[in-house]
Amino acid sequence: MDFKLELVAVPVSDVDRAKAFYTEKAGFNLDHDHRVSDEIRFVQLTPPGSACSIAIGKGIVETAPGSVQGLQLVVKDADAAHAELAGRGVEVSKVQEFPWGRFVYFQDPDGNGWAVQEIVPQG
Repeated sequence: MDFKLELVAVPVSDVDRAKAFYTEKAGFNLDHDHRVSDEIRFVQLTPPGSACSIAIGKGIVETAPGSVQGLQLVVKDADAAHAELAGRGVEVSKVQEFPWGRFVYFQDPDGNGWAVQEIVPQG
């Protein structure tokens, strides 16, 4: 049996500001934006090439905006990812090198933390 992670809830304080950040700056695809009621709004966004999406909105999770840390995207080239994100206006760290990969880091407007990893071949 497969257990596929397909959606991660990310708490935000301003749905429209977060939606703009993820689509215009981080380059995520907008899959859904649905207002269920005045208390519930569901926005689903997917990073290009990913099988897993994020959900932001109102009435989705009760955790504090900015409390999600360690979300990770994997890319073939950390330098290219850095250039693309910086070119879109994302405040992104310098490329950092570790034995297990090359990383750049960024946060959404609420402080939810993302890592972008280029996996370094072993051996």
